[in-house]
Amino acid sequence: MSQTPAEKEAKKAEIAKRALKEAAERRSKAKSLDLPEELGGRDGPEPVRFGDWEKKGIASDF
Repeated sequence: MSQTPAEKEAKKAEIAKRALKEAAERRSKAKSLDLPEELGGRDGPEPVRFGDWEKKGIASDF
């Protein structure tokens, strides 16, 4: 049976609400990392996350 566009949108909205609720539950259950403070580390964005390392204007990929 074919659904109307309004029914499809309502179903998508219901699925999206459920997904957001599940994500919020996972975030609330997640433990925060208790990492020690890094001394002498890099400033700015985490290089591992962005795939390059910059020092004094020179970027190197790793």
